[in-house]
Amino acid sequence: MSIAKYVYLSMHDYFESDGYLLKYSKTETVRKTSEIEHRILRQVFSDYGIKGVDFNSSADIPAGTGLGSSSAFTVGLLNLCNAYQSRYEPRNVLAAKACQIEIEKLGEPIGKQDQYGCALGGLNFIEFHTDDSVTCEAVPLSHQNRRRLEDGLVMFYLGGTRSASAVLKEQTEQLMSNKSVESNLKAMVRQARSLRAEITTDIDVIGPYLREGWERKRSLASGISNPKIEDAYKRAMEAGATGGKLLGAGSAGFLLVYAPDGARDSVCTALSEYRPYDVRLDPIGTTIVYSE
Repeated sequence: MSIAKYVYLSMHDYFESDGYLLKYSKTETVRKTSEIEHRILRQVFSDYGIKGVDFNSSADIPAGTGLGSSSAFTVGLLNLCNAYQSRYEPRNVLAAKACQIEIEKLGEPIGKQDQYGCALGGLNFIEFHTDDSVTCEAVPLSHQNRRRLEDGLVMFYLGGTRSASAVLKEQTEQLMSNKSVESNLKAMVRQARSLRAEITTDIDVIGPYLREGWERKRSLASGISNPKIEDAYKRAMEAGATGGKLLGAGSAGFLLVYAPDGARDSVCTALSEYRPYDVRLDPIGTTIVYSE
């Protein structure tokens, strides 16, 4: 599910046409593409032949908090480079290219769900096939069910950032040697199929599905959960939430809970030391806001 939190990217001709001015969490002024420190910028600018630009990035949410900001950045950057060069590529192509850049070229041990979610927008059922192809099917929700889903979901920022790579690396190693990990992953696949069939008619099923999914996920690697996360989760459930999970690879970031039928206020009170964030669906995905 793509939510209405964004990475904002802009780019225009640099005053010095043979160099780069790059502004993100740090500022780079370099002459050659190969000198760019930011790995994704260096790779994409090299692939697309982007030269002599002034680039700026900002975001609603900090990196490393489990909301897919890295993939949102990559997908958005590809879209931006196309617009800068007066080209167009469909959203599914942007997603596939973002996966290629992050996973194949940069060697990140991540999945493909973030790239496709950010590119396509909305609520999707995404299948990853053994031949590396990906199929996406939009999950239709009535206006009433969409509002109920959004009103029931709330995120709490528990603090901290982390690199997904370390957690996912351990998870992969566990998968190779631990049959229970493989069994849990297969069960989570079955969960996704069942949820796809049920959620269009009964939004409230998402609570128990989130709860079971989190219980399975935290057994995949040792670094996924910790006492702070477990305490916040327990208090949310005791206050009326019907399910939840830590977003992203684990160990830090946002706790998502589903608290329907007025339970949201009591859950927010129970977790009053953490800032709550509304969850609203973004139906569009990556988009060009302005092009001169």
